[in-house]
Amino acid sequence: MALDEAELIARYFTPLAGAGGLGLRDDAALLAPPPGAEIVLTADALVADVHFFAADPPGRIAAKALAVNLSDLAAKAAEPLGFLLTLALPPGWTPDWLEGFAQGLGEAAGAQACPLLGGDTVATPGPLSLSITALGSVPAGGMVRRAGAKPGDLLYVSGTIGDAALGLALRRAELGQGPPPEWAAALSSEQQETLVNRYLQPQPRLGLRAALRACASAAMDISDGLVGDLRAMMRASGTSARVDLREPPFSAAASAALRVDASLLERIACGGDDYEILCAVPPAKAERFASLAAEAGVAVVPIGSVEPASRGDLFLAPGGEPLAFRRERFSHF
Repeated sequence: MALDEAELIARYFTPLAGAGGLGLRDDAALLAPPPGAEIVLTADALVADVHFFAADPPGRIAAKALAVNLSDLAAKAAEPLGFLLTLALPPGWTPDWLEGFAQGLGEAAGAQACPLLGGDTVATPGPLSLSITALGSVPAGGMVRRAGAKPGDLLYVSGTIGDAALGLALRRAELGQGPPPEWAAALSSEQQETLVNRYLQPQPRLGLRAALRACASAAMDISDGLVGDLRAMMRASGTSARVDLREPPFSAAASAALRVDASLLERIACGGDDYEILCAVPPAKAERFASLAAEAGVAVVPIGSVEPASRGDLFLAPGGEPLAFRRERFSHF
């Protein structure tokens, strides 16, 4: 027997609701911000076969949808408060699929203390689409903005760059959408699995909140590629950047693939879906930033410096030569 919308919500999503969601029985949620705090809001939409594969496990799809929003909150040094979900289901969905989706969403929300507050469920002729609006809080005046980098600041990234772009190529091959890339043979099965998992389920760097709040002059998450997102932050700040990839923030798997195919450097640097944090830190605060990041268990790597806008952006390849990129970032249009 098919469920109507009220029954669907009650069965799969009411168990995920936080107190502000009012049991998902009202037309809106009610949220009181912490005293002395400001609200940070962000929204991302995901569409099947654009941001994920329709054949991906439903729990992974749900967790990724929440993670990409929490990554935005992390870059703003915000504490998650909750989220709204809009889910457009195409024909053919099953109770098993929706149960897996709700389970993955609930596990991700619970791990980050970010409860469901409400949203909407609708039918669509396709494809599967979902949108999450996440809400967070920062002490008044404490949000770290994209515009704020100053000449002389040091540039850092968290984690490693390019794994998800390589994982996407491997995932396509797993789904029969092309042959495995030639460089895959140089990777162990564990390395290949790691890359695929980086694509399927990014990890928002919420642990960096304190370090960013205390030390960063500017920050954003890397969703569309390091090169393009860095240039976006420099434009917003009225500056340029010098980025040195001679000691790059690449994983062992990405480095192994790059040794086989040097042309992968552009995909690694520009491919997107990393959901790491890019930030600018004044030199006087660099030591404290690294210390706070280490306390949080988040690896951060210096990649260069902020320069006056007049100098223009400069990217140095692992061999030391200047780099130029044909396509700097992922774009829908």
